[in-house]
Amino acid sequence: MTTRRSFFRQTAVAATSALTLPTFLPDSFAHPLTGTDAGSKSAAAWATDEDFWAWVKSEYTVSPNLLNLNNGGVCPQPKVVQDAHIRFYQYANEAPSYYMWRILDQGREALREKLADLAGCSAEELAINRNATEGLNTVIFGLNLKPGDEVVLTKQDYPNMLNAWKQREKRDGIKLVYLNLDLPSENDDAITEQFVKAFTPRTKVVHVTHLVNWVGQVLPVRKIADEAHKRGIEVIADGAHSFALFDFKIPDLGADYYATSLHKWLCAPFGSGMLYIRQPKIKNVWALLSNNEPDGTDIRKFESLGTRSFASEMAIGTAVDFHNSIGSARKFARAHYLKNYWMERVKDIPGVKLHTSFKPEHAGAVALFSIDGMKPGEIDGQLMNQHKIHTVGIDWENIHGIRVTPHIYHTPKDLDRLVAAIDSIAGKRALAQKSKKS
Repeated sequence: MTTRRSFFRQTAVAATSALTLPTFLPDSFAHPLTGTDAGSKSAAAWATDEDFWAWVKSEYTVSPNLLNLNNGGVCPQPKVVQDAHIRFYQYANEAPSYYMWRILDQGREALREKLADLAGCSAEELAINRNATEGLNTVIFGLNLKPGDEVVLTKQDYPNMLNAWKQREKRDGIKLVYLNLDLPSENDDAITEQFVKAFTPRTKVVHVTHLVNWVGQVLPVRKIADEAHKRGIEVIADGAHSFALFDFKIPDLGADYYATSLHKWLCAPFGSGMLYIRQPKIKNVWALLSNNEPDGTDIRKFESLGTRSFASEMAIGTAVDFHNSIGSARKFARAHYLKNYWMERVKDIPGVKLHTSFKPEHAGAVALFSIDGMKPGEIDGQLMNQHKIHTVGIDWENIHGIRVTPHIYHTPKDLDRLVAAIDSIAGKRALAQKSKKS
């Protein structure tokens, strides 16, 4: 397509494009959505356009032999992001203190605006950091809580967050109130009611995981937030697995605080993240790291990290542009299509059980399955050792199985390989059980 070479030259890939920096735009970048029919198809129609997704796959440098289905842990970066990262890194090394602090660091405000546009909020509500854990810890340790104050959370929340709250409990004498969610669920009202029943006059904070990483369940954050706010309760949303996967804007959730890892679904450099705090709430959160005004109203007080990877940070802008070139709606439609593709093909295999909803309002790209009579570690081991498929075994609270997380660079043919492997493992297990009985 003759228009492809000009695609990225028409967009500002580098967040610091207004500065005197080398150009990081690859001449080879070619985008199939530059044609006149780009807007004529729905996201659902694009989800099965294999020519388009073949182009997406070609923009990644993933292994052609090892099938990586643990993108829920960390996602690979497309070539354009890798290239931007490397070139920023090389550029900084020409004279580190000069180029990092006087040139690259000046690009943070442009990057903040770019992220705010994608997030649908004010740039004055976003801090750029290293991951969701850092962002959420900033809020957890920064809120003014006193002995006896209650925090509602669930046993299915991420361990780093549970540990942070346990530290506050041990240090400050707050009370943690745990819910034990029975997942999967397609009843948002029932989940919301479970949270509401845990609220008391002493409840000050509710911690909600937007997408439960173990099983792919989407929790009704907005409904829970609305009920919490009626009672004067603040809301923290763990968005590690939702930003740049779902087609939404952060304020839509109604949360006061939200943090995410940009090295997940945005496919930004490893160790990049973002913290959102509703502007009126910024003054109520103490900076986790030292700052000249740790109780001030400026969101930048949460960015006092000292020397950081400026190359990683600046390359986030390229990841945003790559994401936007595909489109949030198309991206989610494809990710959800791929999840349901393999789930539909294994749901009737004897011994196989699915633990994630098929519906897009209740699950995105993450899903969990199990095989009767097999421990998650056994299945995970066989998938890797016998089929060279990388997944992750989950043994956490009441959730046990194999988490499968495809990404938009995968194809149905890749997932046919997973289906065949699950069929083989389940079949061998059934034969072994039958042999024991006879």
